[in-house]
Parts: sequence; structure tokens; C-alpha cells
Amino acid sequence: MTTFLTATGLALALCLLLEVVVGDSITRASLAPRDLALRLTGYLLILLFWFAFSWRPWLAGLTCLISVAALVYVSRAKRSVIGEPLLFSDFALLPQVPRHPQLYYIPPLWDPRVCVPALLTLAATVIWYRTEPSVLPAATLPRILALIGLPLLLGLLVRAAPHPPLARLIARWFPRPDLEADVARVGLPASLLGYTARALAGSEPAPPAPALPPGPGDDVVVVIQLESFIDPERLGGAPLPAMALFRSRAAQYGRLEVPAHGAYTMRSEHAVLTGRPSDSLGFGRYDPYTSRSGDEPTSLARLARGRGYGTLFLHPFHRDFFRRAQVMEAFGFTEQVMEEAFRDAPRVGPYVGDVALGERLLAEVRARPTPLFLFCVTMENHGPWKPGRLPGIDDPQAQYLHHVAHTGQMVEAIVAGLDRLAGERGQTMTLCVFGDHAPSLPSCKPGFGGRTTEYALFRFGHPAAPARRIDLAADALGRALRGALARMPADSPAGT
Repeated sequence: MTTFLTATGLALALCLLLEVVVGDSITRASLAPRDLALRLTGYLLILLFWFAFSWRPWLAGLTCLISVAALVYVSRAKRSVIGEPLLFSDFALLPQVPRHPQLYYIPPLWDPRVCVPALLTLAATVIWYRTEPSVLPAATLPRILALIGLPLLLGLLVRAAPHPPLARLIARWFPRPDLEADVARVGLPASLLGYTARALAGSEPAPPAPALPPGPGDDVVVVIQLESFIDPERLGGAPLPAMALFRSRAAQYGRLEVPAHGAYTMRSEHAVLTGRPSDSLGFGRYDPYTSRSGDEPTSLARLARGRGYGTLFLHPFHRDFFRRAQVMEAFGFTEQVMEEAFRDAPRVGPYVGDVALGERLLAEVRARPTPLFLFCVTMENHGPWKPGRLPGIDDPQAQYLHHVAHTGQMVEAIVAGLDRLAGERGQTMTLCVFGDHAPSLPSCKPGFGGRTTEYALFRFGHPAAPARRIDLAADALGRALRGALARMPADSPAGT
């Protein structure tokens, strides 16, 4: 017992020193008594997890220290690209990494930066395991009870955390999501564990479906989520003709405030599709697809389907990414056209080109009966932008600008195509295009533009009106789109 207490005390002290000196908090670490107790509890739970595998106190202490150091390192690296510390919801996304390694900046397992430290750590662990004696009781019955009891205790703690009475206690420690403050207050490990428990306890209840005004909506409503789209002039690039089209032809356009920088497409996607602000999601705000799984009464697709629209989701990538197939079905999309439908489509770099996607979108609109609600997610300009992606273009920003030019061409072609189709059919149509987040480029660091992208709303078959610049949040754009499903009075401002 003395050995265990000594090793544990030293490990917790070193973990505390590590986080206070080089931890990933933007303000000074709190050492107030309750905060310190929660911080040390986070370290202790990690130590006990590793101790249950070895029953060697010094090995468990060292592994705990390595674990905390790894969490801090990864969190700092993530912050430099995305502007946020490591999240509990990031671990839910880990299964995507080996399935879609090209989508991440994380080196592959065979990269020396990963495999060498991993192999050295494994070798050191094996040597240490054979050197340090176990503290398991020698007698058979106490040994069996210890081997079963500690894992069972930790398992019961995990099972109990999302349920009363423990859940109420954790809710007092973490009453609301305030990630930066909590990392500074109780440290990264305790924040990860506390936020996980709060998320498992259930997300905030969804609001009821809004009552749409009576009367018909537009015959066709198309919403296109543009991957990593911002005005290239904000990065020093050449003017994009599509941006001039926004200012001259759109009924409404402007900057769109989105919930993330450089990643987390699902946050902006969820906000636009549901009209729900992040603050209404509780601890599910960090990954609303994991917490809500598409169960949203305010979903535009559900509202459209309830008004008799056909609902189509169009995306030239894998069905399993973000569990999109299941989530989109829950959102209310009755049809999905995804990767398997684009096997022969031309690619620009690793992904289906935006111009080809735009052609497919127009073909789908022409071929389907109205009314139709179509939500499309582009893929061509998905990061990372690394050497070898495009022939003869290795600079990340040059790659991005090459792709964004194709995005602009796609938007121009769709605007022209829908305008022509609305005239031929004598129908009314709405087109909304928006960027999901800014690109994670060296020239576009976290904080760039106040987490804003660009958006535009085009109306076809309606009386012409001057383009208006109205800057919006992503959820407000989603609420504004409800007016296309049930026309708002002419004097009702969009975005309310």
C-alpha cells in the first residue's frame, strides 16, 4: 500500500506540474481547493485505469503521466489548427481516422513520428512490466477479488456517471458547456471525463416543430453546403466571379457566422438544417450528430416532407462518414444519392469535382417531380491540402484557390440552370449556398474573420428585388429558409 500511495502521489504531482506549466489552457490554471480536487480526480481515474491492467504502481504512475502528456500535446496541436482544445466528442470520431486517413492531418501509423514513439513506449512498458513486481495479493481468493473488483468498480462508475445521483453531482461541477474556462479550472483530463458524463446523460430536449404559415412554398428549394468556402479575396486570391454574382443577383447575401473554424462540418450543417443555435444543444453542441443523431423536429427536411415535398440528400462521399446516411434519414430525407452514384464522375484531386457535382444536381432537379427539397454537400475542396494532391501545385493555399475557383463555377452554373428551369416551368425556386467553415490553412488561422464564411440566397420566378447584404448566424439562415417552404409575406424580413 505504501508503494502504491507513493507512486500515485508522485504521478499526480507531476501531472499537475505538467498541466500548470505547459497545459492547454488559455488562462492561468486554477488551484482553488475544489478545482484542484477535481483536477487530481481526473488524473487518478486515468492512473487507476492503467493500474487495473498491470497492478504495478510505478508503471501505472508513469503511464498516467504519459497519457496526460499525450492529451496535452494533441490538444495543443489541435488548437493551433482549429482553435479549440481536445474534446470528449473527438474520441467518438476516432474510428473515422483509419477508414478515411486522407481527411486528416494525423500521420499514418507507419509514419516514424507515430510508430517510433509507440514502439519505444511498448518496449519500455514490457521491460518495466517484467522488472517491477506486482502488488496483487499472494493468496488466491484476494487476488481474484482484486483482479475482478477494480475493473468492476471502474465500470460501475462509468455506468453510474450519466444517471442520478452521480449525474446531479457532476452537473454541479460542470453546469453548462464552457470549455475554455473548464480546461483552465479543472484541467484537460477532468474536463474530458466530466463533459463525457454530461453528454451521456442526454442532450437538451428539442423544440417542437414550428408552425409554418399557410400557403404553398417554392416549387424547388435547393441548399448547397460548400466545403471550406470563403471569398478567396480574403486570403489574397483573385476575385471570384461567383462573389460578384452574390452581390448583383442574390436576393440576400453576406457573411455567415458558423460554429467552428477549419473543421467540424457537422456543426454548421446541423445549425442550417435545424435552425437551432449551438447554445440550445447543451453539451451536444460539440458534435450534434453524435448527441442528437438527426432526431430534430425542426429539421428543414422534416418540415418539407410534412408539406408534401420530396426530400433528397446529395453528397459524393462515403455513407459512413459522420454516420451521414443514418443521420440524414432521421433528419427526414427520403432519398440519398451518395458515393456509389459518383463512381464514374470526374475527380479533381482526391474527390469528386464541384463542377461535376453541380451538373448532377441540376439533372436531379430536372428529373424529379416537384415540390422538391434538395440538400447538397460538396467535397472537392475538403482538406488537408498537402503536396501531391494536385499535379504541379504543392502550395496549400494555391491548391485551395484552384479548388475554390471550381466551386464558384459550379455556383454560377447552378444559378443559370435553376433560373432557366424556373422560367421554362413557370415555377418558383430558392437556392441557398453557404460555406461550412473557413479552411484550415497556414494563412487562415483560428480566429480568422470571426469564424465567418459566405452565404447567398437566390430566388427564381419571383419579382426582381435589389440584393441586400445581411450578415447572419448559421442557425438564423436555417430559420430563414423555412420561408421558402411556406412563403413569408413580402414585408417579413428573412433571418428572423
